[in-house]
Amino acid sequence: MSTILHSQEESADRSRPDVLAHVGTNLRRMRQEKDLSQSALAEKSGISRRMIVGLESGEANISLSSLDRLAAALDVSFSEMVRSPDAPDNRRIGTLAWAGAHPDSHATLLGTTPAAREAELWLWSLGEGERYPAEADAGHWHEMLFVIEGTLVVETTEGAHVVEPGDYLIFSSARPYVFSNGSAGNVRFVRNVVF
Repeated sequence: MSTILHSQEESADRSRPDVLAHVGTNLRRMRQEKDLSQSALAEKSGISRRMIVGLESGEANISLSSLDRLAAALDVSFSEMVRSPDAPDNRRIGTLAWAGAHPDSHATLLGTTPAAREAELWLWSLGEGERYPAEADAGHWHEMLFVIEGTLVVETTEGAHVVEPGDYLIFSSARPYVFSNGSAGNVRFVRNVVF
């Protein structure tokens, strides 16, 4: 399962903040603001208390979809969970939130803007042979992808969609899907998540 970075040392870009430190700090603060115990949040989100304890102490990794579930249980956005607590601009995030096995595979959440709930702007890169499997999102979520370089293959329940540089794809992410690199070299694309 794909996870956000465990520590700054694992990141190829050492100037990036440690996203899990932000998650831990934000999770603890938001949970306490909602007057929820770790056990109550675990029950509400379906995420184990042990995972919540590990996140709050900076000792655990979590999948992006599980982090979405925690955010929903706290009635906050994904971006509120990962942004630096002292960020001066709530729309500009610039947080490295996922890294794959290949050193050229990573996703940076650039920023957000209001939508029905929120819209997220991401910059993704997948190295040769890299795949990113995603769990289904809520029924009203959509993905908007624009390929900058390389060939992106998006596998959905409707089949495989090949997206070449300069082309785009828009689809509902209410069912599981997979991003994969369909070319030699890297594939780079912009991803908007709208919900």
